[in-house]
Amino acid sequence: MRILYGVQGTGNGHLSRARVMAKSLQKYGVDVDFFFSGRSPEQFFDMECFGEYQVEAGLTIATNSGRVSMARTAWKNSVPSLLNDIHSLDLSPYDLVLNDFEPVSAWAAKRQGVTSISVSHQAALKYAVPKVGETWFNEKLLNYFAPVDIALGCHWHHFGFPILPPFVEVDPVVAVNSHQILVYLPFEEPDDIVKFLAPFKEYCFHVYHGKAPKTPYPSHIKWSGFNRDGFKLQLSTCGGVIGSAGFELASEALTLGKKLLVKPLIGQFEQLSNVAALELLGAADTMMSLDSEALRRWLKLAAPEPIHYPQVGDGLVKWLLSGEWHSGDKLCRQLWDEVDLPQSWRKKSP
Repeated sequence: MRILYGVQGTGNGHLSRARVMAKSLQKYGVDVDFFFSGRSPEQFFDMECFGEYQVEAGLTIATNSGRVSMARTAWKNSVPSLLNDIHSLDLSPYDLVLNDFEPVSAWAAKRQGVTSISVSHQAALKYAVPKVGETWFNEKLLNYFAPVDIALGCHWHHFGFPILPPFVEVDPVVAVNSHQILVYLPFEEPDDIVKFLAPFKEYCFHVYHGKAPKTPYPSHIKWSGFNRDGFKLQLSTCGGVIGSAGFELASEALTLGKKLLVKPLIGQFEQLSNVAALELLGAADTMMSLDSEALRRWLKLAAPEPIHYPQVGDGLVKWLLSGEWHSGDKLCRQLWDEVDLPQSWRKKSP
């Protein structure tokens, strides 16, 4: 079997899931090529595990000060360019397109009659899981942004639906410093982050961001560009995580037993829905702005118990190789049977 794996490159969550899958695909000897879109080639990093991958423009979102900017998004995206990418992608060498909310490979598969299977967090939002901002437009976006033949979603809890557990790969926790805090707020302005963190001098904040602050910042704030190895090390040893409401980082924090404070990208349906799910589960503290009082309260909290999610990548690859692609419900049940959910989660429903 030869697979093309299309991955949405906007944000790092899709890439984290693809890295987990790349290891599992290699482990089982699957012939796979990776296709990325959503950011320019020079903005990808730590991509060695994907071999000789391909990048096209695809579609992306643009933000401004922690909010989705519709004007910038419209300016950055080109429909003629997208259509050209779709028509230019030759899928004749492939038996299957695996897709993580990536529009070019999804629409090319639909156009060329190649079977496509989605593995994404967005696919879970097609069920009645906790959601905020559910509109006609968002429903159409979920269905038509990257349409596939078979859709498998993933979430922190199954909520009674055929949804996969998260795809998680983390460094084991060896030692924890409760006053070391990991900060990943990629959609916020750097100087706003500094102003938010500066008053809490008894803590050390390790901030990962694509841009540096314009003004000097105090010594208890450590600033660096994104480096996956450094980030994973800080994640394993920190006392807590302050992040956007993306799916993968929250999954990693829950797996490691890290307390979590999230601020969603305002106007982004997926992140607002993630906040609703985290609040329902009692799995994180949330804030809609960089709220110093919310941070002050959260810093005093104890760490939660870790949640041990299974090796979803291995299970999924074995399922793909079986060819029984319409038995996704059975795969989901088998994987959730391996998860010991917190007692307070077990009867949660949206």
